[in-house]
Amino acid sequence: MKLRSKEPYWLLKNGLVHSYPSLSKNLNCNILIIGGGITGALMAYQLSKEGYSTVLLDKRDIGAGSTSATTAMIQYEIDEPLHTLIKKVGKEAAVDSYKAGVKAMDTLQEMVQTVKSSCSFQRKQSLYVSSSPDDNGWLQDEFYCRKEHGLDVSWLDHVQLQNEFGVVGCGAILSEAAASLDAYRFTHELIDFSVKNLSLKVFDHTEIVTIDYQPKGCIAHTDSGFQIECRHIVHASGYESKEFLKNKKVKLLSTYAFVSERLDALPSLLEKAILWNTEDPYLYFRGTADNRILVGGADEDFKNPLKRDALIDKKESFLLEKFSELVPNINIIPDFAWAGTFGKTPDGLPYIGAHPDFPNSFFVLGYGGNGITFSVMGMQMISDALAGKQNKFLEYFKFDR
Repeated sequence: MKLRSKEPYWLLKNGLVHSYPSLSKNLNCNILIIGGGITGALMAYQLSKEGYSTVLLDKRDIGAGSTSATTAMIQYEIDEPLHTLIKKVGKEAAVDSYKAGVKAMDTLQEMVQTVKSSCSFQRKQSLYVSSSPDDNGWLQDEFYCRKEHGLDVSWLDHVQLQNEFGVVGCGAILSEAAASLDAYRFTHELIDFSVKNLSLKVFDHTEIVTIDYQPKGCIAHTDSGFQIECRHIVHASGYESKEFLKNKKVKLLSTYAFVSERLDALPSLLEKAILWNTEDPYLYFRGTADNRILVGGADEDFKNPLKRDALIDKKESFLLEKFSELVPNINIIPDFAWAGTFGKTPDGLPYIGAHPDFPNSFFVLGYGGNGITFSVMGMQMISDALAGKQNKFLEYFKFDR
């Protein structure tokens, strides 16, 4: 499955930061991680740091799948609002998941500092804007629910929204926990740090074609005829995992984005906040470190890469129109546009942990609009699962929930 189209801004901006050899011999290790995007990088850093002999493989160049196309708006907020998530999964699981997202941002920031990453990580506020009077009612319910459960939020009416941010809407939830970064560059720098300091081994352009599941481990066979014997496999291959998991609960969607030409300076709104709204599908946007504005949304059901990609120009025009309606005082010109594919679960939560059909294996599948946050949470979850420790999120995010 092709996960992105054209050449996303991050890939053009950064180029090929690091490259690695393809596998040319048989290997033995404790942990084999399949997938060299940001999820695989996070898992490799965590498990290598804990002393596991770890190998990471990707069939492409590192970070060249969906990570190069991500808009990397880092949020604690889940696509499913808290007040409705409580009805779906219960109060404890819902509130814990939201609060863990806040904590994940602190963890992410610590890693950025540890590896001295130049990924332009910035803490931001998040503005969740009501697009209609009807939406305003349930969004206020969402605000009171978050407030009740201790999340740091405030409510802006339409006048405050216009006066303080220059945004047209019926109201908004202002959250203090959000961030942005260049996920493609961070992925490369995190893996490079793990190779140089934590003995991680990395091979790109190496595809796993079959896996033999043994009583005490796995044997993974590559397309070049070599094999890796390991105690455990961690699948971090994102939405491509759906093809062999046969998980009918995951719905694949096409999403679209563009980055504007550079501005002389970012509007003050985007210096301090990322934004999204209540439309279905929702619009979202943020600033970049080089004074561009990234706009995304216009999601629709995924059919195939060719049909998805044929809509890029049309979707770019649609997103620009929607952006101009929301912030009419900011004029931008699109510079790069692309499409990608992502997955959505019925409750908005990821699938992380063991799967009954795949012995000695774990999956880290951060489906939804804040997959990076879920992947950060997955670091400790997989660590605990390997150590046989209890972790309540392994129950919350299990496949058969």
